[in-house]
Amino acid sequence: MSHQRAVLAGGCFWGMQDLIRKRAGVISTRVGYTGGDVPNATYRNHGTHAEGIEIIFDPEVVSYRDLLALFFQIHDPTTPNRQGNDIGLSYRSAIYYVDEAQHQMALETIADVEASGLWPGKVVTEVEPVGAFWEAEPEHQDYLERIPNGYTCHFPRADWVLPKREQGTQAAE
Repeated sequence: MSHQRAVLAGGCFWGMQDLIRKRAGVISTRVGYTGGDVPNATYRNHGTHAEGIEIIFDPEVVSYRDLLALFFQIHDPTTPNRQGNDIGLSYRSAIYYVDEAQHQMALETIADVEASGLWPGKVVTEVEPVGAFWEAEPEHQDYLERIPNGYTCHFPRADWVLPKREQGTQAAE
């Protein structure tokens, strides 16, 4: 069995982890800090890092495209440096690709989101190569499993669903 890695940032990492981990084919998740300038980032000192999630998944069960479609459904990719009440650089929308195939799929998926007209504005999601991922402190891991009524600004939006398509093929016009 071959596993792949995805790294995404879409606001507070608790809510993203809680929703993404439930998708069939997701092997494991962990939350942390990525895309910034501080080595050994922590909650109290993460500089320009975003709150992100690292996902290990089985591409035979869930495609990278399907993970991106879920990502765009559970957070608002049209709000710069903001998700719900969370405001600041830490809460930006970003895709950190691990290889050229992920890079191309990220760009294609963003183009599909833009073309769909379903989202409330222009996508501001950054697309950058993956860098260091600094695992968040234990109290941040699995937060909403431990505190089911804890804070989250993430939820599936029933009207923000991209049409299905196979990875590497263009969406129907």
